[in-house]
Amino acid sequence: MGALFFAELPKTMSRPRFLPDNFTLTLMATVALASLLPATGHFAAYMEYATTAIVSVLFFLHGAKLSRQAIWAGIGHWKLHLWIFLATFVMFPLLGLGLRPVLEPLVTPEMYIGVLFLCALPATVQSAIAFTSIARGNVPAAVCSASASTFLGIVFTPILVSLLLHKNAESGGALQAIGKISLQLLLPFIVGHLLRPVIGGFLTRRASIIKLVDQGSILFVVYSAFSAAVISGLWKQTPLPALFGLIALCCILLAVVLAITTFGARRLGFSKEDEITLVFCGSKKSMVSGIPMANVLFASSAVGAVVLPLMLFHQIQLMVCAVMAQRYAKRAQSIAQE
Repeated sequence: MGALFFAELPKTMSRPRFLPDNFTLTLMATVALASLLPATGHFAAYMEYATTAIVSVLFFLHGAKLSRQAIWAGIGHWKLHLWIFLATFVMFPLLGLGLRPVLEPLVTPEMYIGVLFLCALPATVQSAIAFTSIARGNVPAAVCSASASTFLGIVFTPILVSLLLHKNAESGGALQAIGKISLQLLLPFIVGHLLRPVIGGFLTRRASIIKLVDQGSILFVVYSAFSAAVISGLWKQTPLPALFGLIALCCILLAVVLAITTFGARRLGFSKEDEITLVFCGSKKSMVSGIPMANVLFASSAVGAVVLPLMLFHQIQLMVCAVMAQRYAKRAQSIAQE
């Protein structure tokens, strides 16, 4: 199981420490394309249908590849899971609100809404598990926790967004948003998992298929979201200093979260393996789940600005955690050799 997720890890690990991976460069090119040639008219409508379909296919494939044995292997470690979920759905939102006097002056109001949305999202699956594996952490617990975070996010994220922003989602309230997200993400995931005995072996042998759909879905949604945002004047309303401020904001937020999860795990008496799992699962935010959720929760013209913090945070977390995973692995190797 760990090998499958390791195969899907972005190529940050094979590059010099803080250089972007190929997918990030492609993502930047997609944003540039949407800025220069945004989708309009009937083409924009077709893009919306296509992105909905490909995201549903993505979650179908993720459900099909999730091993039931891995779920049972990790599910008994309830104390670790509890602290990971608290970090994801309680600590992050509290930090987004508590650090407001420091963070809000760095960015535009629309970007800060995106930061609060980022704080409400579930954890990412692939990179959290892959980094845990590389760092010699508790991989079964990471599989269980990261997968459960996706489920919980379908319910918790719309509710947290409503609470953090003091308003209902654009689609008519948190309950309606939960229904739409469940239909687009949860239902395909469950169907895929039920069909795992039929197609699971094929997907294990063809992990590149999931990676292609995974990255392709993000590119489709980003192009569609930024097209609508550009047409609504995103870049005219976003000064350059605010972009640099957003990068600083993401770095501050990630640093605080990593510090709390690392030292918190040690104060709670977790083993080094469980500490690694808490750090890498509790500090991640999912772009795969986040961008489709933004399409449901916000007006199309606002999605581009809302997901911009998520895109930056995602890349920063990959680069920083790649270095941390390597250091954890070297420490484990040196202890094993003693």
